Amino acid sequence: MDFNFDILLQQIFNGLVLGSVYALVALGYTMVYGILQLINFAHGDVLMVGAMVATVLIANVLMPMGLPLVVILILAILAAIAVCVPLSLVIERVAYRPLRNAPRLAPLITAIGVSILIQTIAMILWKPNPRVFPDLLPTTPIMLGEVVVAPKQLLILVVSALMMVGLILLVNRTRLGRAMRATAENPRIAGLMGVNANQVIAATFAIGAALAAVAGVLVAMNYNKVDFMMGFMPGLKAFTAAVLGGIGNLAGAMVGGLLLGVIESLAAGYIGDLTGDFIGSNYQDIFAFVVLIIVLVFKPSGIMGERVADRA
Repeated sequence: MDFNFDILLQQIFNGLVLGSVYALVALGYTMVYGILQLINFAHGDVLMVGAMVATVLIANVLMPMGLPLVVILILAILAAIAVCVPLSLVIERVAYRPLRNAPRLAPLITAIGVSILIQTIAMILWKPNPRVFPDLLPTTPIMLGEVVVAPKQLLILVVSALMMVGLILLVNRTRLGRAMRATAENPRIAGLMGVNANQVIAATFAIGAALAAVAGVLVAMNYNKVDFMMGFMPGLKAFTAAVLGGIGNLAGAMVGGLLLGVIESLAAGYIGDLTGDFIGSNYQDIFAFVVLIIVLVFKPSGIMGERVADRA
């Protein structure tokens, strides 16, 4: 294989697009873990619900109305958020809150059960056959030097960046953000300071669900396809990204997501080139989990995580 710098740039760009979505979903994982020490494995399925709601609304309501395509996309994202946020709040209230003081294995098993339940309900409601997400942006590619860029890829990067910057500002500059950081540091002392832990945790789930809803629409737009299992693999990869960056660390989740996307894109592209595209295209998902194994073996706290003592 001859080294080609243009191919390298193309793969890096593709990886950043992929990684930006992983980062959005990983932020939901890492926020919940930072406050509750809980891995919410149903988070990827919230992404799927957002994508499904947006697709059904676009096909059955918004497109027949003849609205401008940009307006359709904005309304679809808002609808996905409007459905995913209450869903996530119900999951937190019904499935996780009663188990806060239970052994850690109990909420983990519950999270897996909630994930399976959401997938099953989605399959019943929207049927198992994949649905087509229509192209809402121009499909003519843009050339940035020798890098081929689709308009939807640019939109994914811009929206993801805005969402991540907005979250950082919310956590660092607002009263809610201070309450979230205090609860993550020590929920008992935060409670003595007047912080309502239940409200903070509910807000954390709501923010994570909004990010997942947006990510779901972006994934559907990128691949033009949705189905009831579509949240499973992005959810696992986003969890890998959170662990890679340092779970519980917001900046780590972003770095981990972007890095994982680039690693996956480069490995799939170059190894696929070496093997006649057999391994690259058919087994590209293994690279994320190879990274997860390496991180857990050599640096369990992640790139930006710190080893800390258990809470008293």
